[in-house]
Amino acid sequence: MTTSAAPAERRVPEAVHRRRWAILGVLMLSLLIVVLDNSILNVAIKTISTPAPVGLGATQGELEWAINAYTLVFAGLLFTAGLLGDRLGRKKVLLAGLAAFGIGSALAAESGSPVQLIVFRAVMGFGAAFVMPATLAVLMNVFEREEQPKAIGIWAGGVGLAIAIGPITGGVLLDHFWWGSVFLINVPIVLLALGLMFWLVPDSRDPNPGRLDPVGVVLSVIGLVLLVYGIIKGGQLADFTDATVLATIAAGLAVLALFVVYEKRSDHPSIDVSYFKNKVFSAAISAIALVFFALMGVTFFSVFYTQSVRGYSPLQTGLLMLPLAAAQIIFAPRARLVVERFGNRATCTAGMLIIAAMLAAFATLETDTPIWLLEVIFFFMGTGMAHIMTPTSVVIMQALPREKAGSASALSNTFRQVGGALGIAVLGSVLSTTYRNGIEDKLSMVPPGLRHTAGESIEATLGIAARSGANGKALVGSANDAFLHAMHVTALGGAAVAVVGAVVVALFLPGRTPAPQEGKEEAELATADH
Repeated sequence: MTTSAAPAERRVPEAVHRRRWAILGVLMLSLLIVVLDNSILNVAIKTISTPAPVGLGATQGELEWAINAYTLVFAGLLFTAGLLGDRLGRKKVLLAGLAAFGIGSALAAESGSPVQLIVFRAVMGFGAAFVMPATLAVLMNVFEREEQPKAIGIWAGGVGLAIAIGPITGGVLLDHFWWGSVFLINVPIVLLALGLMFWLVPDSRDPNPGRLDPVGVVLSVIGLVLLVYGIIKGGQLADFTDATVLATIAAGLAVLALFVVYEKRSDHPSIDVSYFKNKVFSAAISAIALVFFALMGVTFFSVFYTQSVRGYSPLQTGLLMLPLAAAQIIFAPRARLVVERFGNRATCTAGMLIIAAMLAAFATLETDTPIWLLEVIFFFMGTGMAHIMTPTSVVIMQALPREKAGSASALSNTFRQVGGALGIAVLGSVLSTTYRNGIEDKLSMVPPGLRHTAGESIEATLGIAARSGANGKALVGSANDAFLHAMHVTALGGAAVAVVGAVVVALFLPGRTPAPQEGKEEAELATADH
């Protein structure tokens, strides 16, 4: 590209262009707290499941809802949040979302019951929904097109940083303070982000914003909640043929189908279904959803493996997760270089296959497996994620015009969150069902009234074993054996999902494109992206 063409094509104001990297830093701080919250919660779930006064005595189903209340509200409102950002200004929406997230965090820290925690987590999800799409939309408006892949790579590396900081921060807090401190820590970060955002971040909006779609939002939230509720309920009952479970799942799928039909016919849909006619765009979105399906499911059960079976503390568990995050920090900003060499298809397919192999490796872990093997698994899992998230994010964000950045970001993040919610619900339910089936015949020593509760999770079994004296010691070994078997089955299920993802990206993502001629670089890139 000639030097004389660059000024003519520049669309970012010079004053904004000069401080673009500082703006990216503020956007990453905002993103940090949204991702940090879930990664902190990962090491706290065992503590929260412990009876009062240490925790809240939450059941496995309540823990899944504490995670999914946030995720489902987040996913359900992302489109509306993206449209409001396009209409009202992304900076205003970012500031409002951060404030709501901070208030929800303070309330969650003071929860007196699992139900209160679930409600306040939903408030946090409401705030986060307005933060996440706005960060990417602002990014797309402060960087020129040629710098966007690099900026998105650094942005994706910020997710890895949050995954690294979260478990360690959570572990330190739980070692010294009560469980609510893992939420209260968000408040000072929110205040810092608000101050920096007022100072540095420019406002931007879509000159032709879409109309809001309240009917679509309500249908999507109801459909997702019913579907996830049915899946989690099936896991609690260890019976997916139960009439209530089947009816709830069927109702959820029916409402989601109605949502798709409504969006197709609407003249102002929150999801423009026509985007999915582009196979490359659809494959990239599917890859993101499947990655988070696997990741959220595996982190949910790995915490119980490290803390309940292996006896590590929350801080030690956080440190054990470092390789997962370190790999993303190392490779996410560099993934674009791999894509330039080998193309999107080869890079993402290899990433998916690595994730599938690492999930399958979880099926080899036992009570006495050398812990360094878990570290290797986490590192390669993070490596696989980094080589999927950055390329697919670039494909998605560049597939739509710059003015529709909020919509592209919302789509990307909605499928990420829905994939994560379904990963926790489906893999968590597989874990619950397999665990209950494995431990049920070992609970004869437990009083009849407590047997159902004792079979809900390994934490519930170990809690009752601790109060059962000498008889309880035998139950601990049985609980560990049943959990390991359940974890192996769940991990193989996650691996199968990752293999499906590998097939999707291998079939539909673009391969390596020829090096563009110097004068035609922009046109060639646009063609590759569409």
